[in-house]
Amino acid sequence: MSTSATDVEADGSSHAPDSQPLVKLAVAAIGIVFGDIGTSPIYAFRETFTSEHHRLPPDQLHIYGVLSLIFWSMMIVVTIKYVSIIMRADNKGEGGSLALLALINRETGSAKRWTAPIVMLGVFATALFYGDSMITPAMSVLSASEGLVTVDPHFGPWVLPIAVAILIFIFSIQARGTARVGQLFGPIMLVYFMTIAVLGLMHVIRDPSVLIALNPWYAVQFFMAEKLLAFLALGSVVLAVTGAEALYADMGHFGRNPIRVSWLFFVLPALMLNYLGQGAMILSLDPAGAAEAIKNPFFILAPEAFRLPLVVIALMATVIASQAVISGAFSLTQQAIQLGFMPRMQILHTSASAAGQIYIPVINWALCVAVIVLVLFFGSSSNLAAAYGIAVTGAMFIDTCLLAVVLFSLWKWNKLGATLAITIFLVVDLAYFAANLTKVPDGGWFPLAVGFFAFTMLTTWSRGRKLMIERMREAAMPVKVFVTSAANSATRVPGTAVFMTSTADGVPHALLHNLKHNKVLHDRVILLTVKIADVPFVVQENRCMLEDLGQGFHRLVIKFGFMQEPDVPAALKLVTGCGAEFKMMDTSFFLARQTLLPSERPGMALWRERLFAWMMRNSESAMDFFKLPTNRVVELGSQVEI
Repeated sequence: MSTSATDVEADGSSHAPDSQPLVKLAVAAIGIVFGDIGTSPIYAFRETFTSEHHRLPPDQLHIYGVLSLIFWSMMIVVTIKYVSIIMRADNKGEGGSLALLALINRETGSAKRWTAPIVMLGVFATALFYGDSMITPAMSVLSASEGLVTVDPHFGPWVLPIAVAILIFIFSIQARGTARVGQLFGPIMLVYFMTIAVLGLMHVIRDPSVLIALNPWYAVQFFMAEKLLAFLALGSVVLAVTGAEALYADMGHFGRNPIRVSWLFFVLPALMLNYLGQGAMILSLDPAGAAEAIKNPFFILAPEAFRLPLVVIALMATVIASQAVISGAFSLTQQAIQLGFMPRMQILHTSASAAGQIYIPVINWALCVAVIVLVLFFGSSSNLAAAYGIAVTGAMFIDTCLLAVVLFSLWKWNKLGATLAITIFLVVDLAYFAANLTKVPDGGWFPLAVGFFAFTMLTTWSRGRKLMIERMREAAMPVKVFVTSAANSATRVPGTAVFMTSTADGVPHALLHNLKHNKVLHDRVILLTVKIADVPFVVQENRCMLEDLGQGFHRLVIKFGFMQEPDVPAALKLVTGCGAEFKMMDTSFFLARQTLLPSERPGMALWRERLFAWMMRNSESAMDFFKLPTNRVVELGSQVEI
């Protein structure tokens, strides 16, 4: 990934969301991007009052204080931090922690490679996302299923089976793709947001005084009166902004302007009307009624005759929210593989027209098992809420740290302004994160455990891969020496041989082994290295770099963006200047399959070396990953001691 910013450009033909009408993109963004944060009203307001950690009486002081906290959290975290600032830090249109890392690397240049702390932060944010992608479907679907109890208490025993059945259905359809279903996402979420806005507005009209809760003074009063309880309540208030990071991660699909328009003019007003409506409804009841209604205020907002349709609409919205986070896990995994943080995995494309629609079986079924275990283990959305928030607030804190690097190093903001902005964001993020840490014994340990497990896997693969390349480079023969000696002594046979190597210098081990055992060389020998650039897309004109080494030997480097599928045969068709056109029936691909031998050599702990060796053995074959023709591949084994 040593590509400079000048020699690679984004491929507009493959990735040009801004070329479509703004309104169309804004509606599509409502369907995909806002599913997570859009379903938060189902449980966020309720959990702030009913959580075992900080039970609050549903009176005016606490309701106004909570509503004020929710509103200003949305303004500071979502509107200002993500929509107004972070979304400007796009990597050729792409967003997300790994895309931001690649942007920082490219813009700071090779002289200032990613420092270890920045890399670790970005990788840990990625690891936390996997915890979030397990909890979000479980929390969303389970909380919506519990709405059935407000229709008829006899539905109680059926809540868990219905939630599990819906979740199994969601994961089972992933392999078929979501292109057709995705066309319905926008209209369904439009109906959902309009429904919750109207239900909230009905109660706000009855008690317009609830609007004064938007004044930040009520949040201050809440803290002045309660102190500890108000601080603990932040752990539930943050549930109202879960999904904010999705705005940035999904920016590449729609562009920043459609997401901004959708948020400011539709989603934010709809959400706040619903939260205000829940508050107004609770305040309109007597103490006994309020104590009962606060157990599920989202569904109690609706008249009894409309509660079942509301449950159905909410369930559809939570399915969409789950779909978005599952698709996000696939996309993030693809980026991690391309950028060298995860081993190769089978990646299936589910759409002939949309390159971003992919399916990764290993990730899909691992998430499916984890989500179902979560639902069965915690049993209710209130119990699960204790596990929710840690991953999100941790990721938000890391995004703020990466934003600080962007403001000071890339954008060169005024130091006073940048310091003020980062300080505000850090105070908010740390307050939320600290409040959620109090939930660790009751379930918050789960996303942290998932995060640390994923972090260990990601860093072990990245470090082990680097060590393996270094060890192979140590034993590599200089290309010029090899070309001079081998060309004069070996027998040449017709055809083309492509030797794939992870380093663009030295002689590939597969070439040495082939010459040693078969004692022949092809007329045309290509030493091929595939590199992943720090941009999401690389245009065809900049894809291939060829160097003539003489005697029929050529060094070829093929570059792909971290959002592109590495198709080597397709790229070879673009190569000119090294003889005849590449024909797959006349081309043989030679791969080296390394057997790793853990050793006591310095570099990595022995247990991590063994873990890396296991990951290497179970990774997807390079033949499948690079789309090589199966009947033209020769694999030669070698042993590498790390």
